[in-house]
Amino acid sequence: MKRVLIIGICGAGKSTLALEMSRKTQLPLIHLDQQYWNPGWVETSAEEWRKKIIDLVEQDEWIMDGNYASTFNLRFPKADTIIYLDYSRPVALYRALKRTLKLHGKVRQDMASDCPERFNWEFLQYVWSFHKLHRPKIETALLDLSKDQTLYRIADPREANSLIERIVRFKPERDRQ
Repeated sequence: MKRVLIIGICGAGKSTLALEMSRKTQLPLIHLDQQYWNPGWVETSAEEWRKKIIDLVEQDEWIMDGNYASTFNLRFPKADTIIYLDYSRPVALYRALKRTLKLHGKVRQDMASDCPERFNWEFLQYVWSFHKLHRPKIETALLDLSKDQTLYRIADPREANSLIERIVRFKPERDRQ
């Protein structure tokens, strides 16, 4: 496991899982939200975004969290491990609301500078409609995985915690820090 891609519904905890896995495995961490957003919630242009992703995926090792389906074709082939947080809509919506209330007005560590957490109806609608509008893109991308790629489909937060423990437990002793 050298290049790990974590995707899934918003609010599932992709960034939290990525951070914990990076701490345990010592793999470099790439939060795509930090890469995509510019200060003040300004989006990166499509052309610049693709160039940035091409550079990021060429690194030897990484844990990368974020969906950004427009770059699946660049990221999926480079990942040796894909972790898909396929949580239910109510769980994800609850977690997204909880995060918003807890961190409102603060900049999360996985977010670009000057992009504070905010309450946003559009975002909540995005979470609510994620399975209908975005899950098909993920499922289609997963169909093209090679036999050398490992997929973990995680249905709830307990499974994510269990996955972290399994990964660390089975890591070769010589690789442990």
